[in-house]
Formats: sequence, C-alpha cells, structure tokens
Amino acid sequence: MASSGNFPLWSPLFKNTTSNYNNLYAGNTRFDGNTNNSTLLTDFAIPVGTKFYAEVIAKLGTNYYAIFGIAPPNVDTATYARTQANVYAIEQRTEGSGYTINSISNTTVGSNSSSLGTFNGQIKTFGIAVNRVDNELKLYWDNTLKYTLSIPSTGEYHFMGSHTGGTSITAVHYNFNGGHDSTGAGDTTAGTQTDENGFGEFQYAPPSGFLAPCAANLDTGADIDPGGDNGDTENPTTQFENILYAGNASARSITGLGFQPDLCWIKDRTSTAAYGNVLIDTNRGRAKVLYSHDTRAELSSASNEDLTSFDSDGFSLHTSTNAAVNTSGKNYVAWCWRANGGTTSSNGDGSITATVQANVKAGFSIATYTSPGSGTNHTVGHGLSGVDFIITKNRDSVFNWYCFHKSSADKTYRLNTGTQHSYSNWSMGASTWGSESGYTHDSTDKFVAYCWQNIGGMQKFGSYEGNGSADGPYVYLGFRPRMLFTWRVNSTSGTRVRDSARSTTNPTSKILWWTYDQAEFDNANYNADILSDGFKIRTSSGDFNVDGTQFLYGAWADVPAKYNNAF
Repeated sequence: MASSGNFPLWSPLFKNTTSNYNNLYAGNTRFDGNTNNSTLLTDFAIPVGTKFYAEVIAKLGTNYYAIFGIAPPNVDTATYARTQANVYAIEQRTEGSGYTINSISNTTVGSNSSSLGTFNGQIKTFGIAVNRVDNELKLYWDNTLKYTLSIPSTGEYHFMGSHTGGTSITAVHYNFNGGHDSTGAGDTTAGTQTDENGFGEFQYAPPSGFLAPCAANLDTGADIDPGGDNGDTENPTTQFENILYAGNASARSITGLGFQPDLCWIKDRTSTAAYGNVLIDTNRGRAKVLYSHDTRAELSSASNEDLTSFDSDGFSLHTSTNAAVNTSGKNYVAWCWRANGGTTSSNGDGSITATVQANVKAGFSIATYTSPGSGTNHTVGHGLSGVDFIITKNRDSVFNWYCFHKSSADKTYRLNTGTQHSYSNWSMGASTWGSESGYTHDSTDKFVAYCWQNIGGMQKFGSYEGNGSADGPYVYLGFRPRMLFTWRVNSTSGTRVRDSARSTTNPTSKILWWTYDQAEFDNANYNADILSDGFKIRTSSGDFNVDGTQFLYGAWADVPAKYNNAF
C-alpha cells in the first residue's frame, strides 16, 4: 500500500484566549474534558471540491455537553462551540440521566433529538463526513446516520470538537482519528476499515466517495506534484523562486534559480531608494522597467537596461552602477516567476485582443494590451482557467497600480499606496477578466496585467481575520510557503512581504514592501512562523493582526504539504 503520509491532529495553533491547551495528550490526538468551555480544531482545512471523513472516538462521562463537526478558523477556542457562528455539528447533551443528540447549525440547536440513554464511561464513535462538492455534512453516531446538514459552498472549515460542563473530568476523552489511530489512543480496539484508496484505519467504513484526510489524499495541481512522474520538474520552486545576491556594479549573471524567469521583481534590501521595486518581464522586454511603489510610466531606454538577458538558470545584469538592481555594497532579493519562456500568443477571448504568455500548470500569466479608450467597458483574456489575484499598470502614463483580490472582490486596491476603493464591477471569468473602470484602462494607453490563479500545492490567495493577540491566527495553505504577502484591508500600511530566502528560521521577522521603497525591516513586532502547511501570526501588531479586521494574503509554495517537512 502506498504511504498515506501525515494525518490531521488537534492543533494548539489556533488562538485560545485562556491558553487552555494543557489538556492535549497522545501526540495531540486527544483532548480531555478537564477544561470547561474549550474548543479545538484540527490542523487541516477541508478544501472546496473534496469529500473527507474522520471520526472522534469519545470516552463519555456525565454532566457535560460535547460537540463534534466542523467550524471556521476564527472560532473562539476558549468558548463552547454552540454559542458561536458557523458551527455545523452533532451535540451530545445531558438530559437527566440520559443523553440526546442534536444538530447544531449556525449556533441553533436542531429541533430533532433522540434519547440515547446513559453512556457514562462507554466508548462511542462520532463520524464526520464533509462533502464540499455537494455542500453537505453527514453526522454519524456509531455508524448510524443522525443528521445531514447543508454547509456553505465557500469559506474555510476544519474538523472541530468542543466541551463544556466541568473542569475536572479527566476521564472524558475526545480522540481524533483521521485514519491514523482507530484505537482512540488506546481507549478501544483497532478498527479495520480504510478509505477507497486503501488509506487510513477507521472504526467504521467511510461513506462511498469519502477519503481519509491524509497527506496522500491532498490535492495538488495536475502538474505541480514533486512526487509525480516528472519529479523535480513539477516542484513549485521550478515555477516560482526567490534568489538573493549582492550588487557589484559589474556585468554578471545571477544563477541558481533553476529555470528561465519571465517576471523578475527585484527589491533593494539595503537602503531606501527611488528605484526600490523593479519589475521586468519578457512580454515587455528586458529594457522596459516599472516600479511597484511608484506611479511613473514605463521607462524604456538603453540607460535603463537593468537586465541584459533572461537566462536558462537566472538572469544577467548590466555593467552600469544601476541604483535599482546592481549597486556595489547593496543586497537584493529577486522574486521570479516562470510563464512561457517569453513565447507569447494573441488572445482574443476578451473584447480587447491581448498579447499573453501563460503558465497554465502554475496558474500564472502576463497580459499586455492597449486600452480601447476611457469610459469603455472591456474584458481581457488571461490565458488561465480562472483568476484570483491581478496586478495592473498603465505603462504609458503616470498612473496608480490597481489590484483585484478574490477575497475582497467588491474592492479595488492601489498597490503603490496600500489604499482600497469601493468598486464592485470587476468581472472575473474562466477565460477573461474585466472592469468598467479606468482603473484598468484609460485613453488609448498600453497596459500590463500580472494574473494568478489558486493552484493546489503551488499558490493560494485568501484572507484571515485578526484577533489582536500575539497568539495570532493560523492560516492553512496546504504547502510550506516560500513567499508570503499580507495586506490589511482598511489601512495604508501597504503590502508586506516575507520569504524563506531571507528568513531561514522561525519566527520570521524580515519584511519588505511592494508598496514602498523602504529598506528591509527586521523587528519582533512582525513575527510569524512559516509552517509545513501554512503560517501562524505571532504578533499583535496592527500591521498584521487587528482584532476583527480582515487581512488579505497571497502565498507561493516551497513544498506541498503532501510531501513536506517542517521549516
């Protein structure tokens, strides 16, 4: 049987306002009922489009309530789950000397209940079958289907367990089994059931079509799979990579990237400089430069030839002492993406014909086009099968950089100022994107758009809600991030970027800005952990973690969690 890899566990990474994680045992597979009003989530976000099954093998007691099901990552883990929003679960409730089971949906106790008798000290298995294809949740009691609940089609959900009713019930156990331990940490005898791929070990057979939530069953893009037939050529770092170098004011080649880049975004780390963020791509050509922190039009002349070539293993720099990319005594980072080796094609999917080069397997494309004129609605082909994050710039005029992000689709964001604008007329389709605003077209000027699509194991664009604590949000990505940006939606604090080329240990604290020309900043107020399957905010700083505030993020992978080791 093929290796099933890692399985989910109860996770202490989610925020708990009273730090009640001292009741985790057995390698985080068990939490005990010795902490009143406690809720735990697993370190695994159930992706949209999947069907996963897990069990909670519970040793029951008396005079308490318990809930098992799914909940969003912003659930308060120091509060009983039934009092919170967007909890979908089955509940064991104390009713005299007996027990009932109730469905919990959006904090409402279901009207249907069934008496189950007294089970003090007995072992019962709660089955949780999450269907994010048809958007329903099936909840089982010892293999008997008790409830089927409708669940949201969007949003992030984790397996969840919750306890209330006492603080000294150490004999009560809630053992999570994603397929790795059907004995409930020794509370019962092992089961013999597996999923249809032969993975996992369960007390009861998963429903037809449902899989164990193990690493082997995690989704990656069809061609982003380091364990696939093509091995390392399908590694995410052959599609996106960071590289560090020191400037020397001499003609030289920067090597070790592992592929020919089509977009190089180069940042001066050493000092504040007017040319701090340099973007050069193979659609526009090596001598044409844009600056993400600046409204300037594209610069195009021999004196601005920062790059002399895009090479098979990196890129080459000009002989001049260019302040942007090769000044002696300065340190630089280059964030590099692979598109199609500079080979473009005419794309007529939209109302404007665009010149596009697309890397479909990695979900990245570059589109250049000429505006049809101010006030004219338009659509542009992006060359992918969908789009989740776009950065656009007018190349001919002094003009702001405008961005679309899927998690804040009713807003437009200025990359160069960090500000947001209420604008909901973006249209994001399977083959085109468009806007009714001059944000992305004006007069008859030339534009460029950089487009990305969520690809499992490669990159992800989403949001998290701040909690205002140094024990900040944990965000599941499904991969270890190589680079991560965060963006507070209601602030001008700008787009902050961290990567594991510059920060090689946790907590990471080195920040650069796409929004500003400032030098690299290293401060404990910016702490975050890079994890094998996501990231964890470790600061209460308002730049990353305001209670109740939305923060956008974008992340590119180092290694998919399907094959990952810790940072």
